[in-house]
Amino acid sequence: MDRMTLKARAKVNIGLDITGVLDNGYHLVDMIMQTLQMHDEVTIRKKRERGIEIRSNLRYLPVNENNIVYQAAKMMVDEFQIQDGLRFDIKKEIPVAAGMAGGSADAASALIGINRMYQLSLSTEELCIRGLQLGADVPYCIQGGTMHATGIGEKLERITAMPDCFVVVVKPKASASTKVVYQKFDQLEQVKHPNMTQLLLQMEGMNLNGIADAMGNVLEQVTISMIPEIATIKEVLLKNGALNAMMSGSGPTVFGLYTNRAQADRAVAELSNKKSIQKACVTKFWNK
Repeated sequence: MDRMTLKARAKVNIGLDITGVLDNGYHLVDMIMQTLQMHDEVTIRKKRERGIEIRSNLRYLPVNENNIVYQAAKMMVDEFQIQDGLRFDIKKEIPVAAGMAGGSADAASALIGINRMYQLSLSTEELCIRGLQLGADVPYCIQGGTMHATGIGEKLERITAMPDCFVVVVKPKASASTKVVYQKFDQLEQVKHPNMTQLLLQMEGMNLNGIADAMGNVLEQVTISMIPEIATIKEVLLKNGALNAMMSGSGPTVFGLYTNRAQADRAVAELSNKKSIQKACVTKFWNK
């Protein structure tokens, strides 16, 4: 097999809490992650010339060793002494620096693709061990679906899939540094934690309204203080019929849950007209 294309799917956090900080500075998390149908396309090609080549439809995306796909490929090439050159064409649809694990999903696709292309027979667990060296979200992106994550995000348990609904995803043009968001979180004197126990109970019962009510992201208060537009987006989504709306990850992307497609489309139309919005679209959840 000399060429293959994989779908690198975005994720959102249905719930995100921080439960502590390790001595090395990593934060302990308690979160529920869910894959979306929204995806990048990662095409892998063998080439005669040695080396790793990255191409992308986004000019500002790094195409050298600073790209996580390059790092994933080099890890596999070095470990398994792959003699071919490899070219990766990344067609980005997931917004960059959006709290949706777009880079991690692309890296996961690189690991999965090389494993298949060269018939390395690495198990999912073995791929996840390698993925964790690249980033805490990569093991999740290798597996996808609905998962409860603890530790630094590497301890994953598959749970009941999210009920089917429409998901409006909105990325403002402003970006938030994950590092800065966590630093500011550590300085907070008062923290409003989501009720993850209640959220997990609602997830188990597949109660969409209950899930929507219990959703929460402990980082939202921090990122909203940096990017007030997030609060405005939430208001627009709720005004247009969202069961609830919340920021994903460290932000600044916001998503809303809808049972009515017409209402979801109306929210997208209103937000797309704002100059401060980079992307607004309707998608759905994806499960294996």
